[in-house]
Amino acid sequence: MRTMQTLGVTLTFIAAALSAGAASTAPNEKFSRPEMMNQMAPETYRAKFTTTRGDFVIEVTRAWAPNGADRFYNLVKSGFYDDCRFFRVVYGFMAQWGIHGDPGVSAVWRNPAIPDDPVKESNKRGYVSFATSGPNTRTTQVFINYADKNFVLDAQGFAPFGTVVEGMEVVNKLFSGYGEAAPKGHGPDQDRIQKDGNAYLTKSFPKLDAIKTVTLVLTAP
Repeated sequence: MRTMQTLGVTLTFIAAALSAGAASTAPNEKFSRPEMMNQMAPETYRAKFTTTRGDFVIEVTRAWAPNGADRFYNLVKSGFYDDCRFFRVVYGFMAQWGIHGDPGVSAVWRNPAIPDDPVKESNKRGYVSFATSGPNTRTTQVFINYADKNFVLDAQGFAPFGTVVEGMEVVNKLFSGYGEAAPKGHGPDQDRIQKDGNAYLTKSFPKLDAIKTVTLVLTAP
């Protein structure tokens, strides 16, 4: 009888351990349904970014780029950008982020794109746009322009949806020592980030700045 009790306790312990292990490696269910994160954004709202370098605030104007403003609103509201790294910071050009630190989440969000918006504002210093690799390919990656000369991006379909209204000096200080990915620089490889997430960035690019939290701030109409 004592042996059976001991065996039962042991099996229960093993089952619990396996269950805990499965839970720890399961994808984050919070972000598993991109099609459900489709709320229309307010006409104007702000997002406060608390980062390892300090705080900055982006003000979004939906009329500039409705599809981009709506996607950004849902990502911010859900906490998608929390613990994301500024993986591409190029001095005088841009600061980019938006690949989730959990590879499981990244896999889910890599393809669900939003339709393009007409470019109504220019990619000037402090203006914020979604990254794109061609028509209708915007997903989760966003960048802040560092220079007015980035107006050349307008003709390529990069549609600003907001601008930094507080803390641009913080954005200026984001770590840029790695630069672009190879062969132009020594920065992170985006495919590796998608595959291995923050584990890859923490190990190979420990100096990158990160987003701690993003807080949605609704402004008066």
